Amino acid sequence: MSVRHETKNRIGWITLDTPPANALSHSMIQDIGRIVEAMNEDDDVRVMVIHGEGRFFAAGADIKEFTEVKNGSEFSDLARDGQRVFRQIETSGKPVIAAMHGAALGGGLELAMACHLRLADEKTKLGLPELSLGLIPGFAGTQRLPKLAGRAKAMEMLFTAEPITAAEAESIGLINRAVPEGTCLAEAEKLAEAIRYKGASVVQSIMMLMQHAETDPIERGQDKEAVQFGDAFEHPDAQEGIQAFLEKRSPSFRE
Repeated sequence: MSVRHETKNRIGWITLDTPPANALSHSMIQDIGRIVEAMNEDDDVRVMVIHGEGRFFAAGADIKEFTEVKNGSEFSDLARDGQRVFRQIETSGKPVIAAMHGAALGGGLELAMACHLRLADEKTKLGLPELSLGLIPGFAGTQRLPKLAGRAKAMEMLFTAEPITAAEAESIGLINRAVPEGTCLAEAEKLAEAIRYKGASVVQSIMMLMQHAETDPIERGQDKEAVQFGDAFEHPDAQEGIQAFLEKRSPSFRE
């Protein structure tokens, strides 16, 4: 399989497995979408991690497929399919972590940007090199990069098509953290573990409120937050969490 998946300790692991480059073919992207959808519906999964087998996370889209496209309309359809799957990840009801190593370029970086949290080992190169091919990013790279890295840096990365280091990616907010080489999966697991022990209902509330924060005026977002705050208080997990704090012990959430 080009995309493998398994669930361990309530963490859903999604592995891109077409080494060495893990180039994202159309079928791979569709597989990712189906797996994410299934894990979203699986109560045994609390958080997902996407990573790559071999030397790279994902070094871009499968360029060989481009030679099979007959016209611009088909090329646009290819972009829309990728955008749909990556938006599906972005709007997931469960956190998705990208654990990057080696290279996250083109479609690979666009996939990572659709995830909620991003880690990269210190040797990782990140970039959108499409202009070097006479193309532009097609999986919402022009839309997400400015939001994450800022408009000025995004334009520089897009126009030059040059990759940046993990350290620089961290400094501009493109990734959460650069980690020592060879430790990215372990660090992603630690992060996933920290999330999976939280109550599922409040994690989902945070996911929903963060999505509204991107589009709603702050007054509307505040109102939704107040409603969710009340709903959270009435959930048994809140009563357990408060009691555990008072008793100086770890909480035992139901979900």
